[in-house]
Amino acid sequence: MNSIVYLIRHADTIDENGIRNTNETSQMINEKEVLSIKGEKDSKKLSQNEELKNIDIIWCSSYTRAKQTAKYIASENNLEINFDYRLSERKLGNLKEIAEFMSDKKTRDPSQEQLLYPKFKTSDGESAEETNKRMTDFLNEVLDKYKEKRVAIVSHGGSIKFLLLNWCTVNKNVKLEYKSQELNITSPCLLKLTFNEKELINLEQIL
Repeated sequence: MNSIVYLIRHADTIDENGIRNTNETSQMINEKEVLSIKGEKDSKKLSQNEELKNIDIIWCSSYTRAKQTAKYIASENNLEINFDYRLSERKLGNLKEIAEFMSDKKTRDPSQEQLLYPKFKTSDGESAEETNKRMTDFLNEVLDKYKEKRVAIVSHGGSIKFLLLNWCTVNKNVKLEYKSQELNITSPCLLKLTFNEKELINLEQIL
């Protein structure tokens, strides 16, 4: 039998306007983002997807929006949620430096552009290469520990994209492709990865 890993991006988050706590760093603010009402509804619907029935174990980022997404999957499967810091979103760091990096780019998504510039990072941020390493290290541990199991992993757009660089190419639209299939890492997103030992034998976008 093969091992199945479901990569799940958290659901939609609430838009925030107004004055934020100026004592908080961009990283602290990022970690505390919460789901919107739509995100809560989408998370519940996602948890009822047939692919996510009979999951053996759930791993999740410690960020609030990821936990709020994972709780529905955990409830449907009567499981506890396990957390690992390596599933966190890549650290953006200095927002001014990100803005400078994005000033001449064709998309408005820094994580997409970092697919083309995997070594780029801000002075206090994290590169795509660094994020890929910690995500890959975690995945390899999962594949060693849970052979022939069904594992759900709830993480973030950038971190999932950078992990997928292990098997995907980047097309002219700055999107990931697997065997000519363009992947759309939306909120939420559900990807099914099938492994024989640690070899990926199929990648399918379910949602």
